[in-house]
Amino acid sequence: MHAGAFDQSAAALRSDVLVFATPPLDHELEVAGPITVRLWIASDAPDTDFTAKLIDVYPPNADFPHGFAMNLTEGLLRVRYRDSSERPALMVPGEVYAITIELFPIANLFCRGHRLRLDISSSPPPGSGRSRRIAQAGRRHEPAFPSTGDRLPAAAISPISTSTPILARRKASGSSRASPATASSPKAPAPRTSCCRSFRQVGEQPA
Repeated sequence: MHAGAFDQSAAALRSDVLVFATPPLDHELEVAGPITVRLWIASDAPDTDFTAKLIDVYPPNADFPHGFAMNLTEGLLRVRYRDSSERPALMVPGEVYAITIELFPIANLFCRGHRLRLDISSSPPPGSGRSRRIAQAGRRHEPAFPSTGDRLPAAAISPISTSTPILARRKASGSSRASPATASSPKAPAPRTSCCRSFRQVGEQPA
């Protein structure tokens, strides 16, 4: 594995990745702090993983004629630990569950014309352990990996919301003041704080 930022453009073309993105920003947006992603999911397996990755999408420019999708932070949840890390609970296949993925904190200035992109997928080895999607995972003698793997088409994802800490700049004093806000999809439950940006699944038509 290599640390650092790498172009994530190719990931948007994968069939096992769901891609959500905002429209191009009409003003600078500064984000600093932890990122939380909440998903409503269902799976055909008793256990699986979900990952979330936040990306800063650069428009085409002199340095990057085709644009650049820079990974900023990501997080992973093994669904059996959705409620507690000490008391795992398997899923009932087909039943809908709410899960929360905690991403590593960031401090990033999204420039005007950039887009925020959120990729949802399953476990990304070798960065994390591969999900076996079976109830026996974690025992000493584990069965072999399922040949089908863990694909998002087998897991239904509905309303998605993302909580991001937005820094509101005060130009007069030159200082910044932390102002929490929530970016959510149009179908997500109403957030408790003000909505700052709408994520829409890439390829989805506006309502």
